[in-house]
Amino acid sequence: MLNLNRATILGNATRDTEMRYTPNGQAVSNFAVATNRRWKNQAGDLQEAVDYHEIVAWGKLGEIANQIIKKGTKVYVEGRLQTRNWESQDGSRRQRTEIVADNIIGLSGRGEYDASGTVSSRAPETPSAKAVPGAPDTEGKTGETKKKDSATDAESDEINLDDIPF
Repeated sequence: MLNLNRATILGNATRDTEMRYTPNGQAVSNFAVATNRRWKNQAGDLQEAVDYHEIVAWGKLGEIANQIIKKGTKVYVEGRLQTRNWESQDGSRRQRTEIVADNIIGLSGRGEYDASGTVSSRAPETPSAKAVPGAPDTEGKTGETKKKDSATDAESDEINLDDIPF
């Protein structure tokens, strides 16, 4: 019989990533993601609920998460659910269910990410940053627009994450 333990969420980070190292030197990062849902009840009133998900990222993924995830960052996380049980210092039993991340993608415009998920120094182009006739160009002159070369044309074909409907 097959088993599947998979979690996929898309939401906003509720706090900056907390990174530490285990005694054997392995990185581990923790952060939380909030997901919102809306629905109409039987009376037709709009209802809203927020769920909070604790995320754990190990190793290189944890180091990358620490670089790209800040409070408010829109983030996509894939992983597996894990429940930990322990006894607290006051003797009570504690339990925590968290998502152990296999894949994390930062979706906010706080920087541009390369294939490894690390932030590049070049900020993404926003609609307000595009050349507009009569607006100042990068040289500060008005009324001039620069011609794009073929490398720049390839960049303009990129998908804008804000246009994705989910």
